[in-house]
Amino acid sequence: MTGRPDETYDPTRHPDLLRWLDGRECAHEDWARQASPESELDFGPESLELLDALVRQAATSSQEITEQRMTPFVQGAIWYTGEVFRRHRDMVWKYVPDNLDGELHPFFGADVETTALDHPCVGDPGDTERHLYMLNMIRGIFLTEDDFGDPVVNTLPSLYADPYGEGDTDDDDDDEDDESDESDEND
Repeated sequence: MTGRPDETYDPTRHPDLLRWLDGRECAHEDWARQASPESELDFGPESLELLDALVRQAATSSQEITEQRMTPFVQGAIWYTGEVFRRHRDMVWKYVPDNLDGELHPFFGADVETTALDHPCVGDPGDTERHLYMLNMIRGIFLTEDDFGDPVVNTLPSLYADPYGEGDTDDDDDDEDDESDESDEND
């Protein structure tokens, strides 16, 4: 199924998504044993630290992750990261239309070339607007600066802790506090 979905489309029941999830679940035990023979990947949020280190051993840039996105290791890392979010943040797997054109692009793994690198995703069951794309999260651990050029250090655990980037970084509130402090001093 590609193209624009109709109003009855359920992003949690797309046949390609269900096939991919089933395949990843069946492959998990072998993937985990190969990825980390000495440590257990137990789906706990703490295990994202180990996965982060494993990803950094396998690649040194987001571009490398993109190039390796169809390898068993990266596919397993995408699924594992999403499962941690699903299990501990009460999210569900989804296959959603593209934000820009509203189309359902070919599911990754399809034989068709696509610019959509970030399917599938996880999100809150009732939220149709916000989704977390696990491939992009994994790629994000290699970012060194944000959209404004400010330095960042991302890890899978830090992205899990603040998945939507809504951390307490609102400098405007601090400025208002500073202004009120100054007016108090002038009174």
